[in-house]
Amino acid sequence: MNPSAKKILVLLSVIGLALAGCGKNKATPPAPGEAKVFKIAVIPKGTTHEFWKSIHAGALQAAREQGVEILWKGPQKEDDRAQQITVVEDVISRGVAGIVLAPLDDRALCRPVQDAMREKIPVIIIDSGLQGKDYISFVATDNYQGGVLAAKRMGELLQGQGRIFLIRYQEGSASTTERERGFLETVQKEFPGFRLLVKDQYAGSTTESAYQLAENLIGRFPDVEGIFCPNESSTFGTLRALQESQLAGKVKFVGFDSSPKLVQALRDGHLHGLVLQNPVKMGYLGVTEMVQHLRGQKIPELVDTGVYLATKENMDTAEIKALLTPDLSILD
Repeated sequence: MNPSAKKILVLLSVIGLALAGCGKNKATPPAPGEAKVFKIAVIPKGTTHEFWKSIHAGALQAAREQGVEILWKGPQKEDDRAQQITVVEDVISRGVAGIVLAPLDDRALCRPVQDAMREKIPVIIIDSGLQGKDYISFVATDNYQGGVLAAKRMGELLQGQGRIFLIRYQEGSASTTERERGFLETVQKEFPGFRLLVKDQYAGSTTESAYQLAENLIGRFPDVEGIFCPNESSTFGTLRALQESQLAGKVKFVGFDSSPKLVQALRDGHLHGLVLQNPVKMGYLGVTEMVQHLRGQKIPELVDTGVYLATKENMDTAEIKALLTPDLSILD
């Protein structure tokens, strides 16, 4: 073989190796029997409350069991609709396999969810409802029933008579709206002896805004005998206002969700009931159901994750204790 021919053969070999190397960098389908690793975005309403940490823990546990990757991202505050919409748009552009979303506004998040579904990215809604049907499943507490439990606890505490507050959370939040509706309708139907001094005031998305509202209301109505708050931040803000007014324990107080300080208040008798969800289960099932869907399995359109009532009397039972103080070590 002459030198020129040898040079041509060497050049062809180099080109062949380069092309082979490029081919290895391309995304290829998994080999038969090899499971695809899905990336699933889990988007909470916020990231600061204990409730969302529990959702995160459940999602991570499911991801480990199912062999998938979780992208956890959400707005810091639960009133930042624009930021949550931006997060949804961002994960769509990243091309995630699926989205598990807790919409902080039942209308504002409709269009981003429609966009995801249009891009063939399935969406499961958790915690709080969304208008329309542009999603594949809804995994949540029966929030209306949570409000019913709170009203019945208040009726038991005050024997169906007294002056009470319903402190609402935030407009557009479907989950807390249902809790408020369940409480209000049950009071009106079953406890006509209650006098609702307040029923249309919103605490807002933070503990501080809830504290300020509760402080003002207690100043206006110092003879209040019972208060219901429908989420963690409104409950804690109102608890602070009662404690600073020297009314903690005297005013019958029923809240919603759990945190270490609320658990302590329940033990101290400053709270007389906490309606509990199972956020670890909610996060877990949101991811598990998504993986099953991505693998071609049929999933239910509605999954009820349960609702419970914690009192000072039952808070140390195994079932309630696990809900009050969930194991979040997976987040460490």
